[in-house]
Amino acid sequence: MFKRLFFICLALTVPILYFEPMFQIWFRYQAIQFPGSTWIGPLLAIVIYFYGGWIFFVGAWREWHSKIGMMTLVSLAITVSFVYSLAVSLGLQGMPFYWELATLIDIMLLGHWIEMASVQGASRALEHLAKLVPSVAHRLVGDRVEDIAIQALQSNDRILIRPGEQIPIDGQVANGASSVNEAFLTGESRPVTKQVGDEVIAGAVNGEGALKVTVTRTGEQTTLSQIMRLVQEAQNSRSQYQVLADQVAYWLTLIAIGVGTLTFVIWLPLKDITFAINRAVTVLVITCPHALGLAIPLVIVNATAMAAKNGILVRNREAFERAKDIKIVAFDKTGTLTEGKFGVQTVYTDGMNDQEALAIAAALETLSEHPLGQAIVRDAETKGVPRLAATDFQAIAGKGISGLVRETTYFVGRPEWIQELGVQCADNLKQGLEAAEARGESVIALMDQTHVLALFALADQVRESARQAIHQLQDAGVQSVMITGDAEAVAKTVANALGIQRYYARVLPQDKASIVRSLKKEAPTVFVGDGINDAPALLEADLGVAIGAGTNVAIESADLVLIENDPLDVARALKLGKATYSKMIQNLLWATGYNVIAIPLAAGVAYSLGLLLDPAIGALFMSLSTVIVSINAMTLRRVKLA
Repeated sequence: MFKRLFFICLALTVPILYFEPMFQIWFRYQAIQFPGSTWIGPLLAIVIYFYGGWIFFVGAWREWHSKIGMMTLVSLAITVSFVYSLAVSLGLQGMPFYWELATLIDIMLLGHWIEMASVQGASRALEHLAKLVPSVAHRLVGDRVEDIAIQALQSNDRILIRPGEQIPIDGQVANGASSVNEAFLTGESRPVTKQVGDEVIAGAVNGEGALKVTVTRTGEQTTLSQIMRLVQEAQNSRSQYQVLADQVAYWLTLIAIGVGTLTFVIWLPLKDITFAINRAVTVLVITCPHALGLAIPLVIVNATAMAAKNGILVRNREAFERAKDIKIVAFDKTGTLTEGKFGVQTVYTDGMNDQEALAIAAALETLSEHPLGQAIVRDAETKGVPRLAATDFQAIAGKGISGLVRETTYFVGRPEWIQELGVQCADNLKQGLEAAEARGESVIALMDQTHVLALFALADQVRESARQAIHQLQDAGVQSVMITGDAEAVAKTVANALGIQRYYARVLPQDKASIVRSLKKEAPTVFVGDGINDAPALLEADLGVAIGAGTNVAIESADLVLIENDPLDVARALKLGKATYSKMIQNLLWATGYNVIAIPLAAGVAYSLGLLLDPAIGALFMSLSTVIVSINAMTLRRVKLA
């Protein structure tokens, strides 16, 4: 809308400038003359005033019901200049302000167009949340399976969840065993084993086994629906942030009205009414500089361009203004400080070397789709371990896998399987198991029919850039906090590895926002996350930052998105935010500072000394401030973020 208004008004402004006497004097040309040519300016100005200015009148009307600001100031300036100029065209002595009126509307429309272009559309977080849940469930009716809409499910219904399917509703496992990926919902990085009696949550992904589940919660009572409600509440409760230009415009409007009225009252008895009106109108017109409409948008456009080059997507322009005060950065763990995928940390062996153990385990796990098994396969490939072939492969749901490798039967699975198989475990392996579990690592056991041969300790791998990010934030005086749904041992291990002194473990989805709320009471807080469970916390924080590889709901709930999935970009974003805010302040000073001199001169304070600010000179001041504001905004690109 602003784009269309701007270009149409700009086209109508060109003839006004061409026929403007001041422009003819400045640029030394003679405009063509014909009957009625003197009315081209007034007629086009009328069209621009009502067509281009209407949006500002609507905005001013809304401001009058809350707090006056930029829209009120613009509306006042264009209305006074329009009415006065029309009166001059109809016979009142004075100089019309048609070209000032037209260009002021053009510049303000341009500024709003730039501003709107820098802001992303309304958040679609709730839509992405809704898409996570399948629309159809497999309900068990006796020995028959029927597909029905999840809205038709009721408590105590039994449903079938096949391997690889998303769980459509909250429930309790009635039959079967499987591993379930709940990382997006709970922040738990490892697949969670589900057996009879365990709870499953809507939106999680089933692993290798089939599950029969009894429905326990439907509709608004499901965990996912509760998270959706938290997101919606956070969106609705966020107060509207007043941009700095509006605050400046508020005071400038009061000054303009006050000084303009005072000017008229003082000069009316001292001079004639025409002089008094001229002085008052000049004050009102000069007080609304063109540059004020561009002061903030131009900085934001340059800042967003810089951010994009550094892998930071800006979804909310207010992020720059809030970044300057940040003192606490709260990180989600899984997928943010860690890579969100497992890697082999330690191998404990008995009777064979690490390479041989990896080769046998990888041969079996190659045929499995379990994420922990795939981590072993990746580690074997990375270390160049020779590939072995496995036959007679079998998957035992909830326990592990077995198969023949070099004519020997091997078992790979959970440590709990050791006792069930009745195989012997050496003392050094028992000690290794205890040490790995104390660190919160997941353990996979390799066994033959009589002994435990090896234990593989796996953990979510810490991002190397996360260490650098924490260090840079500490140097900048910003405290780092970790919030995770993982167990205490896992959280402690990752925190120690990164040098984070403060962390929260086993945090439920609905509690993350509460922790962020409490941190905000200590100091302005950033939250950095990537999961669905992070969305309420992202919205609750003073500044929400989403990892780009995260879920759409997290991205849509954030103010900034790290496209490259690099935690170092958090430090860069805060640095850019502070530099951007500084440029905003500088631009506002340049855009309004000349009023300290211009307003008194326009009011006629130096009239007795022979100094009287002509509207044309005031227009030059406005043009100069616009140029300065534009150049100053461009200098933001010199800031080095790396």
